[in-house]
Amino acid sequence: MRVLLVEDDPMIGAGAQKGLRQDGFSVDWVRDGRAAAAALAANTFDAVLLDLGLPGKSGAEVLKSMRRAGNDTPVLIVTARDKVHDRIAGLDSGADDYIVKPFDLDELAARIRAVHRRRTGRADPLIRVRELTLDPATRRVTWRGREVALSARELSLLQALLERPGAILSRAQLEERIYGWGEEVESNAVEVYVHMLRRKLASDFIRTVRGVGYVVAREP
Repeated sequence: MRVLLVEDDPMIGAGAQKGLRQDGFSVDWVRDGRAAAAALAANTFDAVLLDLGLPGKSGAEVLKSMRRAGNDTPVLIVTARDKVHDRIAGLDSGADDYIVKPFDLDELAARIRAVHRRRTGRADPLIRVRELTLDPATRRVTWRGREVALSARELSLLQALLERPGAILSRAQLEERIYGWGEEVESNAVEVYVHMLRRKLASDFIRTVRGVGYVVAREP
């Protein structure tokens, strides 16, 4: 899952980025509101962690601009402002959730998964497609009742496909899910990860649509 972290405090930002990456998230970090707006205009994210007190452009302005532009990416406000009226204002401006600093990283990760789950229309925390079950919280995958060990990027790619069964995702869309800024993207990376997943699951679980991308069908 790809997350945009908007935080101007270097210690909090570095800690959140490191902790979430260890939990399997791809995290891009910007430090001011204008950089956040530019990142949102140029990239697709699964969730945004948004501080309110930002230089250049406030978090509230970033959020309002997102919603006016029709960007429905889930937004989790992360701020030191813990007054009730601040929380109400943030939620009424279009935020999906709110967490106050200092926060527990495990709780933050759980809240990200929750807002993302709601966006994809799932109530069940487990993702089930055919004979495969994926638990995003524990990163545990079972195929035909057998646990399968996957690398972090194999898991990210698989989750992207499972969240939209029947939808064809292009190589570029999948690259966005498994790589963050500054990470070198090998030209055949997606093909390699798909090949590894087929070996670990089944050769026909992920289909190639020539010239378009990849898809996991709802039924065999």
